[in-house]
Amino acid sequence: MSDLDNVLHFKGEKSRTISAENKTGEAGKAAMSAGKLGPSRKGSADVSMEAGQTITLADINGPGEIRHMWFTVTNKTTKGSFVLRDLVLRIYWDEEETPSVEAPLGDFFCNGFGARYQVNSLPIVVNPVGGMNCYFKMPFNKHAKITISNEHPAFIKHFFYTINYVEKEEKDNDLLYFHAYWNRENPVQLGEDYTLVDNIEGHGYYVGTFMSLCSLERYWWGEGEFKFFIDKDEDYPTVTSTGAEDYFGGAWAFQEQPYGELPHTITYSTMYQGYPYHSNQDHTRDRFSAGKSDPNSVHACGNDGLPSHALYRWHLPDPIAFSKGLKVTFQDIGNDDIGLYERSDDVSTVAYWYQSEPHNPFRPLLDRKYRIPR
Repeated sequence: MSDLDNVLHFKGEKSRTISAENKTGEAGKAAMSAGKLGPSRKGSADVSMEAGQTITLADINGPGEIRHMWFTVTNKTTKGSFVLRDLVLRIYWDEEETPSVEAPLGDFFCNGFGARYQVNSLPIVVNPVGGMNCYFKMPFNKHAKITISNEHPAFIKHFFYTINYVEKEEKDNDLLYFHAYWNRENPVQLGEDYTLVDNIEGHGYYVGTFMSLCSLERYWWGEGEFKFFIDKDEDYPTVTSTGAEDYFGGAWAFQEQPYGELPHTITYSTMYQGYPYHSNQDHTRDRFSAGKSDPNSVHACGNDGLPSHALYRWHLPDPIAFSKGLKVTFQDIGNDDIGLYERSDDVSTVAYWYQSEPHNPFRPLLDRKYRIPR
């Protein structure tokens, strides 16, 4: 891997870290806060957020490059079970007014449905218990700003974060900037392709897809193709997949059926492709409390959850190049072992790409009530 070669030649970079203990990343100013154990003994490990509050996590002058982001936060409060869908991550490059990254925190880290589960891939890693890591390189010439917005209806007492970056000596005028966009159609219109992202103009590379699909119909849901309309393709795309399970690197509906047994689903998580989450049980009220002395479990109907599927695909070894623009869609098509049929499921996605700036502004993010998982 090229990462093994990154330390063979010194590039004059200066390593910096932003955290709750050093909010500016200033050299020689980390781990200074006083705590219960005394001066400079882990005194300020997190920040708090009121409902409706937006906090700037990082405000960095360039040139530089973000190398790693780590976040963790509770996934539920007494006001609800979807904190990871309610917190919104935004990143702005070079003092632009509109974000180049805008996505619910959990979905950006491939944790869909407001759920928490492990992901073991090259650029996104989620470790026990809820340690969310991003290794996408994010270079910038002038400025970088990272914010988190609390659109959850409750106070978030503890939000932990670390942002590792380098200061660089020179600007790069040919730089491509990192972008990520979340979208949802609930449900997808019957017979119409779902749009992951469109209106991308400029040149760059599409590098990844995260999809969370909630099945609203019977039978197999993953026959649809992903379509990449490159450089003003109109009626037909230039690049396609042969089906959803193929696009995500699997086959045959991710199922196996040993002799004498019913078929069962196999999840997996690899460097570039994964199906890390599958469930038809509702765990959102497990050990949930609405502020009472006892867990409010009487309404926790855990065995009647809708089938939920979360998958990722990273195009890092095979990025999809575009010179003028890009649009990406997905066909919501199923198979009932008799034939193909059009479906209408609840689909959410995050599209990840690098492109030249400036970028076209994204469509407004859906309000919280329209982001809540089924």
